[in-house]
Amino acid sequence: MNTTINRRTILKSSMAAAAIGVAPGLVRAASPIRLRVSSSAPPDKFGAHYLWYKPFEDNIKASLGDRITLEYFPNGQLGKEADVVQQVKSGSVDMMLTGLSIWSTVVPEFSMLDFAYVFDDYNHATRALDAGVSTAFDKLLLERTGVSILGWGFQVGSRSIYTKAPVKSLAELKGAKLRVLPTKAMIESFGIIGGTPTPIPINEVYTAVQTGVVDGYEHDPGTVLAYKWFEVATNCLLTRHMYSTMCAFIGKRGLDKIPADMRPAFNKAAQDATVTARLQAALVEKEAFEQLKAKNIVFTEMRANDRASVQKAMAQNLYPAFAKQYPSTQPLFAMIANTKK
Repeated sequence: MNTTINRRTILKSSMAAAAIGVAPGLVRAASPIRLRVSSSAPPDKFGAHYLWYKPFEDNIKASLGDRITLEYFPNGQLGKEADVVQQVKSGSVDMMLTGLSIWSTVVPEFSMLDFAYVFDDYNHATRALDAGVSTAFDKLLLERTGVSILGWGFQVGSRSIYTKAPVKSLAELKGAKLRVLPTKAMIESFGIIGGTPTPIPINEVYTAVQTGVVDGYEHDPGTVLAYKWFEVATNCLLTRHMYSTMCAFIGKRGLDKIPADMRPAFNKAAQDATVTARLQAALVEKEAFEQLKAKNIVFTEMRANDRASVQKAMAQNLYPAFAKQYPSTQPLFAMIANTKK
């Protein structure tokens, strides 16, 4: 039998495919769906973004094989986070892994989680998010931007204050310039905690501390390791003022690439990645602390009376004013309070 495929045969096949409404290209295997995923963090476990991304990638591979290909761009390769937010909204970037704060420019209600001492610990944060806080935020973001949140993970460890000079109490922060998240809620929080809050983009923190633009910063131990900030500030006051979320965002155009038959597996891959990332966060936090101690970071526990005083001031002066400005957050503050132990 002659099995030679000549030009005429190919042409006939293409015409036949067109006649029944099938694109000629589908005579061959369909090309995989490609999703561009942006992260400002390094691709390791101390960069909390990767702690969620890696199991997501593995889950996608296990359930969908090569039908979906993820293209991961760590270390801010696709630009500053504020710019990537716009790219996710427009669809030029499909997914973004980041904290909730950068999205507060389009959903200001998100800023409520930037206040210090909203959560007592990660167990409290998990209970509150799963009780309805995350669902309410998902809805707000989708309604205003068309962007969806695939999963709610956490940064690696609670946020504390790292400084060049030793600091033993909040009173000693007076006059110290501290890099904080560039959100109004965080700046107001540090108006109570102490120091002079100075918003700086995350990729500029190392140089800002090194050159004396700021005297220190606040962040979680995983990020301190991932960005090597331990090289420029060797003292830490363990304020544990924030247990930050880390979310996976996907734009409408990105989500529309996923056919209906793949959606259940795609969503389950994200859900399972969230469970894995949450479980890993606490373990990696312990490892991060041990590594920072080995790198000569000196940790000082915050005084109990300092913590109680700050928490009281936050609850009395900041949370109620924010809930009044954004009434939809009032029941969310109540959920958080009701899930405390």
